[in-house]
Amino acid sequence: MEEFAPTGCQKTDMHVHFLDPYRHRQSLVHQLDGRVKFILTVAFILTCSLTPVSAWAVYILLLALILSIEILSTLGVGYVQKRAILAAPFALAALPLIFTVDGTKLFSFPLGAWTLTASIEGLERFVSIALKSWLSAQAAVALAAATPFPELLHAMRAVGIPRLLVAMFGLTWRYIFILADEALRLMRARAARSGVSSSTSASTSTRTEGGGILWRAQVAGGMAGSLFLRGFERSDRIYTAMLSRGYDGEVRLMPVPPLNAANKAVLSAGLLLLGVLLLFGILFWG
Repeated sequence: MEEFAPTGCQKTDMHVHFLDPYRHRQSLVHQLDGRVKFILTVAFILTCSLTPVSAWAVYILLLALILSIEILSTLGVGYVQKRAILAAPFALAALPLIFTVDGTKLFSFPLGAWTLTASIEGLERFVSIALKSWLSAQAAVALAAATPFPELLHAMRAVGIPRLLVAMFGLTWRYIFILADEALRLMRARAARSGVSSSTSASTSTRTEGGGILWRAQVAGGMAGSLFLRGFERSDRIYTAMLSRGYDGEVRLMPVPPLNAANKAVLSAGLLLLGVLLLFGILFWG
């Protein structure tokens, strides 16, 4: 069983909790200060969001930029893409734009008493939103995989994010591992109590582990309720323990050293490049 590491681990992938997205590598991206990576990621996402619709050249340049970061981080393009694809279902929320934006008719088809008409402008807007979501998801995945979470919390406080919000992020992150630990315990308990065939040969067994679909649904519902109660009770105990140790809502951190010249240069160059790309898109497609 993998080691339980709620605060993240900076050794190797073999010592990282399966829920922790951080992957330790010896790369230039990993060696950058967390504040630089956080600011540049937020700036990249803002650039994607503010880039005008149909600015395809800018989208291609942003894609080339994020792919270069993925290669430099040695995380692998496939690793980031498999996790960034999770943003695809959310982009489908913009699908009605194809039929609701007025413009040049592309095609139409009847749907009951209505006739849906797709426009080229609506399709361009949908594709633009999908590309923005995909690029932003890649940036977020790369940031999480190349930066330990405690370092991200340091970066958030350093750039002026309210302490209460940062504390909520930190506690939520740690409670995710607690809930995962409780869920694994419940699953092991269910497996230990599930009925299995008494036959000594698995190939000749006529019974399956557990019961039917209805039985499994009842067990899953009971497990969900038990997980909620156990997680609530355990979080209350943890919070009481934190209060007894002087917790007052502020996570005490070591003083953050100033950025060195290399990190300042990377930050300035990155912000300048993103600003030029955004300005280029606004001037020619805005």
